Amino acid sequence: AGETGYPIVDAAMRQLNATGWMHNRARMIVASFLVKDLLVDWHWGEKYFMQQLVDGDPAANNGGWQWAAGTGTDAAPYFRIFNPVSQGKKFDPNGVYVRRWLPELANVPNAYIHEPWAMPPLIQRSSGVQPGQTYPRPIVDHQHARQRTLAAYAQAKGE
Repeated sequence: AGETGYPIVDAAMRQLNATGWMHNRARMIVASFLVKDLLVDWHWGEKYFMQQLVDGDPAANNGGWQWAAGTGTDAAPYFRIFNPVSQGKKFDPNGVYVRRWLPELANVPNAYIHEPWAMPPLIQRSSGVQPGQTYPRPIVDHQHARQRTLAAYAQAKGE
């Protein structure tokens, strides 16, 4: 785990797997990514979290995953889809969290820490990061995934 190509998602998953814990914001980002960017049933994520979390609570965990999926009694609107790049920039603007859990990105400039695939070749060389080789390229294009998810929700609603 921790190889999606989106640094904030990867850092969160590596933290979870190493420590059994992650901040609530990281949980929301990961849940949104799994359910909405990858269209994976939320039950898979809920089960994995319960296996890994040292503070796992069935009610809170189920509620959190249902919220992220846009289902349940207190759900986020189905169209609320976290952008992993903008979430990273907002909640880890200097890449401190990302660099802690993704040491391979230690030399990436702040301007590219949440989108290392966008680095020009010269910066790739100087940082030692080659997208697709030393760090994965994104496994899905977020904008395309967002549109696909909205279409899937519309179809499920009969629109």
